[in-house]
Amino acid sequence: MKKYYSLFVLFVLAFAVTTSAKKITDSELALKVKSNEYFPFVKAKALEVMKAGFNAGDGYREVWIRDYNTFIELAAQVNDKAVLKENLLVFFRMQGDDGNIIDGFTPAEKIGAVKYDFIFSKLEPRYAGHKNTVETDQESSLMQAVYKYIQLTGDRTILDEKIGDKTVSERLEWSMDFLMNNRFNQKYGLIIGATTADWGDVQPEHGWGVDLDANTHPAIDIYDNAMFIIALNDLMEMLPETKAKWGKIRKSIVENSREYLWDVKNQKFIPHLYLEKGSPFPADFDENKIYYFGGTAIAIEAGLLSKKEIKASIDEMIKRVKLAGAGSIGLTLYPPYPEGFFANKIMNPVYSYQNGGDWTWFGGRMIHELIKNGFLQEAYEQLQPMLKRVKDNNGFYEWYSVDNKPRGSGTFRGEAGVLFTAIVMFEEAIKK
Repeated sequence: MKKYYSLFVLFVLAFAVTTSAKKITDSELALKVKSNEYFPFVKAKALEVMKAGFNAGDGYREVWIRDYNTFIELAAQVNDKAVLKENLLVFFRMQGDDGNIIDGFTPAEKIGAVKYDFIFSKLEPRYAGHKNTVETDQESSLMQAVYKYIQLTGDRTILDEKIGDKTVSERLEWSMDFLMNNRFNQKYGLIIGATTADWGDVQPEHGWGVDLDANTHPAIDIYDNAMFIIALNDLMEMLPETKAKWGKIRKSIVENSREYLWDVKNQKFIPHLYLEKGSPFPADFDENKIYYFGGTAIAIEAGLLSKKEIKASIDEMIKRVKLAGAGSIGLTLYPPYPEGFFANKIMNPVYSYQNGGDWTWFGGRMIHELIKNGFLQEAYEQLQPMLKRVKDNNGFYEWYSVDNKPRGSGTFRGEAGVLFTAIVMFEEAIKK
């Protein structure tokens, strides 16, 4: 464990250097970091829950790639690199014939009589997979997770692993080709998905809401495109020979994200850019009043906002958290979509689940970006309520209600992962 912890610290330091993170020079803030009562508790609790497995949380059987991407740094503290690598390779063995990546996998013997459109692969008979096709972040999440694995362990041999008739390197690029071939809109030059609430994977049109179908209203949002930009950055760093092809694509995605999704006047990202079918919501509904917290955080990670725009973003988040009466900047969005706008009951009433629930899983990532961009005081202040509720509830929960009560799956590893990373980033920032 000590070996992997030191590797993790090196990873954080390298991450900080490449993203111009600032050292803490404010002595008062440095003292607060050193004496913070929540830091040791949350770190220890995070390591504890990570020892129990790789599934997303108590309410999930599956290992999800969008979650694993956010706790692989934590997982490296309590697992050998072979375990980290094997979990990644399962996703490649279950890659679709068109290059798409599944959301997650679960042991095939555990699915029993569950009625679901499971995905199976001859290359990986041990597991059954699933994919919520309304979202467009699975391929990008796997790319980012492989990049982090290499940064954490120094093991580039994963790229040469042969899976079927392709290497992992070839499969990574194939997954990006899938997005360009199946999720790219030529008119706007951006990645598309279904209409969802920010980074969520539930569409409004019908009860379950996780699969693209005839009812879907395709749309473009900032989360999918920011995740794609980050993935392309990682691809080109891992495989420099791909720059000739993907560098131009990345540049156009960045430019088009700014042109079509950034609302200069209101200093925010618009929720959706709708395509031929238009919006699924009533014609008199002004969706642009809604502020997307998670997508904004990922856009900052993708380098889409200036320092001035980042400051405007965190100020707006804090303002809207107060208006909502919520617990933290993990708030999904504000104001929430009115009750009844989503057929899936988990999205109703307002401030429920992805419709205004408070998710540290994304709030913690905003903390990372604040630290990396030098907003250390804001990062420290906004991190505290997220840490406090881990202590108050003696664990990590999937999301929190507007009045700060734990909801959803317990031992939610995505939350544990982002908080662990945030704490280590702060600890490194106070070192001379």
